[in-house]
Amino acid sequence: MSETQPESTADSKAAGFRTTHWSVVLAAGGGASPDAAEALERLCRSYWYPLYAFVRRKGYSHHDAEDLTQGFFARFLEKRYLNEVAAEKGRFRTFLLCSLSHFLANEWDKSQRLKRGGGVPHVPLNTVDAEERYRLEPNPSGTLEDSFDRAWAETLLSLALARLRGDYESAGKGERFGELKPFLLGEPGAGAYAQISIRLGMSEQGVKSAVHRLRRTFRELIREEIAHTVATRSEIDEELRYLIRLMTS
Repeated sequence: MSETQPESTADSKAAGFRTTHWSVVLAAGGGASPDAAEALERLCRSYWYPLYAFVRRKGYSHHDAEDLTQGFFARFLEKRYLNEVAAEKGRFRTFLLCSLSHFLANEWDKSQRLKRGGGVPHVPLNTVDAEERYRLEPNPSGTLEDSFDRAWAETLLSLALARLRGDYESAGKGERFGELKPFLLGEPGAGAYAQISIRLGMSEQGVKSAVHRLRRTFRELIREEIAHTVATRSEIDEELRYLIRLMTS
């Protein structure tokens, strides 16, 4: 197995907007397309937490937020909102928040009576872990929309990181990933490369090269995750810059 194989999965970025992309959903419009349905469900399952946190920050209780999020996704996956909310279809992030705001403004009187399993298709969401994550988050600064975007960015980074970890583990290099992960977003302290080289049985230069590859692949995977959520390839860099501003502000 080659030294760079764990990083090679990001090469698919040139493959185009596949069936898991928001662009596929937009291209299908309100029509019944299996690819669009698959893409929409995949995106919802990946990015529902920022919406749950948004509802909680609006002042709803844990149970009400759970019911609202469930009710929203049940209707959203039926594509009722794809044609009703037309203002922000460029990015899945902005479209999803616009749709949720529409739902909260017009559907709360109905959805508050819909308890789990009460008349709408159940969408499996891990709300137990979501509530724990929500409680551990620091008090947000800025607007509710800013908090939503920050949660979105954190979710996107988590998805990219999980893919990166999976690539290394599949290649039998989980231990290496664990040692190198702390260097993804920061520079190592004095002597850190030497210490890791001993633990991994590599040269110090080999460790530096491995860190460089890890960072490069992580950036590529982040771009791939962003590509799932925008309508056109030209929006990827703009969304990436916005994500970086969110995480560094």
